[in-house]
Amino acid sequence: MTDIKQHILKESTEMFLNHGFKSVTMDEIASALGMSKKTLYSHYSTKEALVEDSFLGVYRMVCNGIDHIIDTSFNPIEELYDIKKWVMESLKGDKTSPIFQLQKYYPASYGKINKMMFGFMQNCITKNITQGVAMGLYRDTLNIDFVSRIYFVGIQGIKDLNLFPTALFPVHALYDQYLEYHLRGIVTPAGRTILNKLINSNHD
Repeated sequence: MTDIKQHILKESTEMFLNHGFKSVTMDEIASALGMSKKTLYSHYSTKEALVEDSFLGVYRMVCNGIDHIIDTSFNPIEELYDIKKWVMESLKGDKTSPIFQLQKYYPASYGKINKMMFGFMQNCITKNITQGVAMGLYRDTLNIDFVSRIYFVGIQGIKDLNLFPTALFPVHALYDQYLEYHLRGIVTPAGRTILNKLINSNHD
């Protein structure tokens, strides 16, 4: 990737995350970069191509951060909260719900990226549950494949602004509620004790 294309990608990604994929126009991107639309289109022939590359860059960065958290974590319950914090920081608080916008306005790109996200997330949650069961923090009767899939469905579902408008469900609180909902369904009494302490400490 050329330096110019890398610069376009970096700056446009920042704009997309702050204002939304739909809201930001190619005119605005070119203006912010101090270049002509002709130069911009010579590197990205369509806005969808730029959106897809931007989202893929964010996706890879988030995945790398999650992998690091998993590699250094000793507690699967705390791990999920650490991952949530990292993702929220990376997506600017998810204030524009980029995944929902991608699905709504760029369905072809969403279809490709959604398959990648599912595979990555299923692998992460499978590891998390397996570790939790081994530590006696999650129930050993769980169907791990089912739980990993239903977790993905839920985490994608709460990004739908039609179902969970931010006026009623502030983003940070919504993610905390979803994590608590998920964990209370799978923890053992020992896991519940850790979860309750973690929730109480977050409220302090």
